[in-house]
Amino acid sequence: MLSSDALAIRDGKDVKVPAEEIVPGDVIKLSLGDRVPADLRMCEVSNLAALEAALTGEAVPIDKTIDPIETGADPSQTPLGDRHNMCFSATLISSGAALGVAVATGDDTEIGTINALVNKVEKKKTNVLEQIDTVSKWLAVFIAITALATWNVAFFITDESGMDALSTALVCAVAMIPEGLEAIVTMTYAWAVSNMAKQNAIIRALPAVETLGSVTTICSDKTGTLTKNEMTLTAFVTSDKRFRFDVDASERKPSNFKVDNGYLSTRADPSKYMKASEIIKKGPSAQRRTNRGKKSSFGFGITQSMHPSNEDDIAQVPQSSVPASDESSPAAFADVNGESPDSEFLRKALGGGILCSKCSLGENGGRKGEIGNPTELSILRAAYFGDVDVSAVKDSAPVIAEVPFSSEYKFMATVHSPVEQNDGSDYNDKLIAHVKGAPDRMIPLCKYQAKSGSFKEEDLEPCDKDYWIEQIAILSSHGLRVLALTRGSLEKGSVQQGEQLGPEFVQERGEPWLTIVGLCAIMDPPRPECIDAIKIAKGAGVRVAMITGDHKDTALAIGGMLGLVDEEHSEAITGPDLDAMSDDELKIAAQKYNVFARASPQNKIKIVKALQAEGEICGMTGDGVNDAPALKAADMGVAMGKEGTDVAREAAEMILADDNFATIVTAVREGRVVWDNLRKVLLVNTPINNAQGMSVLFGLLLGLDETPLSAIQVLYCNLICAVTLGFVCAVEPAEDGIMDQPPRRVGKRLIGRFLLLRIAIGTIVLVACTVGSVFWTDDMGYSLEETRSQALNTLSFGAIGVTMSARFARKSAFHCRTFVGNPIAWWSYAIMALLQVFITYTPGLNDAIFTMDAMDGKQWGIVVMFMFVVLVVMETEKSIRGYITDRQYYEEDWDEADAVEPDTTPLPAEVSRFGKNELAH
Repeated sequence: MLSSDALAIRDGKDVKVPAEEIVPGDVIKLSLGDRVPADLRMCEVSNLAALEAALTGEAVPIDKTIDPIETGADPSQTPLGDRHNMCFSATLISSGAALGVAVATGDDTEIGTINALVNKVEKKKTNVLEQIDTVSKWLAVFIAITALATWNVAFFITDESGMDALSTALVCAVAMIPEGLEAIVTMTYAWAVSNMAKQNAIIRALPAVETLGSVTTICSDKTGTLTKNEMTLTAFVTSDKRFRFDVDASERKPSNFKVDNGYLSTRADPSKYMKASEIIKKGPSAQRRTNRGKKSSFGFGITQSMHPSNEDDIAQVPQSSVPASDESSPAAFADVNGESPDSEFLRKALGGGILCSKCSLGENGGRKGEIGNPTELSILRAAYFGDVDVSAVKDSAPVIAEVPFSSEYKFMATVHSPVEQNDGSDYNDKLIAHVKGAPDRMIPLCKYQAKSGSFKEEDLEPCDKDYWIEQIAILSSHGLRVLALTRGSLEKGSVQQGEQLGPEFVQERGEPWLTIVGLCAIMDPPRPECIDAIKIAKGAGVRVAMITGDHKDTALAIGGMLGLVDEEHSEAITGPDLDAMSDDELKIAAQKYNVFARASPQNKIKIVKALQAEGEICGMTGDGVNDAPALKAADMGVAMGKEGTDVAREAAEMILADDNFATIVTAVREGRVVWDNLRKVLLVNTPINNAQGMSVLFGLLLGLDETPLSAIQVLYCNLICAVTLGFVCAVEPAEDGIMDQPPRRVGKRLIGRFLLLRIAIGTIVLVACTVGSVFWTDDMGYSLEETRSQALNTLSFGAIGVTMSARFARKSAFHCRTFVGNPIAWWSYAIMALLQVFITYTPGLNDAIFTMDAMDGKQWGIVVMFMFVVLVVMETEKSIRGYITDRQYYEEDWDEADAVEPDTTPLPAEVSRFGKNELAH
């Protein structure tokens, strides 16, 4: 992202120097396409605009000036996006040229401060890893006690020698140690990572999968994450119709435009009783001056006051009862709603936006290879997907002369010879001037309005300025940027080819002379899949908050479209407001608001920390450099793979290869599966391992002369169960309803009282069946070798019974679901059974190595019976638990959570430094 070279003025000469050699005080020249090498204070500018989306979250280029910024008592409260006289390191110049003085370089720049924040924030151990450590410690204590008890029984009761008793105790200990647990946990994570990779979610750290499953709040960046990061025409408003454009169009057809006179036809609720001028002044189309400086992120921003003649009346009654004019009432045109214009109409109506532009569309109308201002490109893109041949329109009417765009007069004009396909047949002996600009500059210059977008001479009617001002107010209240398309006719020969025209060509003609064709409503629209994903997240008890550097009105409008704004979270709050809050107030605000606007990087990390201090498990998604510190500080950082920056990707634990917020829902689901599967793994492995050792202990304790299992049998069983059955639950798919459950409670124990009870029941029933089968066959007169065969097979097939039950935490295994969903389970059962048959009947292997003998039908009948007993006991416990749950004695009553101290890790010192680097110079 950083510039490699820079053009500096040294000793009065232009010198190209490596960017790392720039020092504060150097005068740097900037031009179109340059990457800014340092934080610069502008000295001279010529139509300069910089793309700062990665740093500030602004989706459009920000115009730069040399004017001082009006600040309050604390200049650092001015957001980076409002510092119009600064260019920041690593941002891109999208237009114009300038001279600037370097005020900060290297690590002292704003992007350097972000890098320091990323490196300073420490990562925490996930809950599962901490729980595994705790489980291991308790198992070690339990195994030590069991081994000691086994030695005492073997030495004092069965009269074994000290060394033989020690050998027996060590075999029990080895059998009970879950040496395969670490491998199975890794396997569980790896399987989840593999599944997520197929869904375009790339995990950079295995334990991060589990963290996603416990996330309670997802803080997401807006630009490029929840929205497309692509300025798009959403509506085209004419004198009596509203055309709605399908912002998700992928095919070129005129039906992507539809007449919808009810679409954005009334003001948004918060502005129904406001004056139109106030709405426009506060809206995203306004370029306003506040105590934080002059906002200039929108090149065609409105700077002049706009007052309709009936403004006082409009301000006093609900907007829904005040149609802009009788002709534009949605009811009056209900009969045409849903109709689509043809491509010929779109070519003419949007022709001004196509011809009065120097932009070039990207490949197939997409962003790849596009050139120009995103706002202007939105009109070209809409025309392209309306099946207009944009290139043919431009080639048919070359520019004769033009008034170049300037942020001072806020419009651009081009003069063309008339073309019938573009202009109709009424202007063949004229020249056509297309003027595109800020509505406040265009409307006073308009004499006529094109009825329904048609500018035939018979369709021209007097311009209703009040109507157009009200339409601007309506669109602005919905967070849309507004651009006016106008045109006018000139006498042929009045403008010469290549003539240099100034703004007076448009502004100083003595009287209004233009015809307004329509208003273009433009925004960076939400990703459609994000709307559904947020609904699913809400259903899963996961709150989604949007943190952006964009304006409050725009952010609130986008939040409403995404479903983030509701009765509980109906307002938005800005970064400067957060800066003025105390820590306690910030904690309240972090919970109260779902939309955070004008947020700086330090705001984002403070919000994350405030949520964590309230016990929330916080995820953070983003794509820009400004998101990196919060990505690193969050419990789960998620970066965008396509549009994201390298800095953001390095700071995150997960990368979305398709930049799709909806993929996070898949990740949350997979994270919950990981937690469930880890508990299932423990439910399988722990009873089986315990039974392997405790069968020896209780066999001797209950009077057997020899251990029911030989040392080699115990070790074999330990190995084969871990290799086969141990992985069954690690790859178990999600159970139905997993996303209908609330997020896992903070500090919830991996083995709580409920799971501990299940493990105890599983251990007891396995030990009882194994030892019981030995006593049974011994009474039937079988030899020691045959009883050991009985013990090993009863234990192994009983372990299969435990596994079959453990696959389903909430639902019964006596169902057809047992036979589907996880083919690995049945492969494991088959391998286990075949190996048991193999070692039981293979001569030499069974007697010489395993000290066992072949079994007859009666013994296999006992094995099957005890396997069924194990399964029935485990399922009976599950049924009882289900009954208790139905009686509203919830699982939480059985499975408590440990008290967890909120995360109060202090913020790095760089947080307070951010935004103040240039103030020191």
